[in-house]
Amino acid sequence: MERLRSSPLHANTSTALDKHLEAIQVVQSRRKDEIVNASNRQRQGAPRCQDDRDVFALALAIQELSTATRKARTMLWYALQ
Repeated sequence: MERLRSSPLHANTSTALDKHLEAIQVVQSRRKDEIVNASNRQRQGAPRCQDDRDVFALALAIQELSTATRKARTMLWYALQ
């Protein structure tokens, strides 16, 4: 985007992109936690019922990712104008 505009991006744009990257990393972490916990429960012979805490944490992380994505797209659109 900086190359397209031939000028540096506004600080808010960089912040939005940083928050978007952070939200992606949180979703990846929550998904890994869910997989590890599910495999541990399976090894221990626990019922296949999945722990709701993992699912809720992942759902919240995806919701935050969705919000961060919308903000990042808006900031990039604004920067391009």
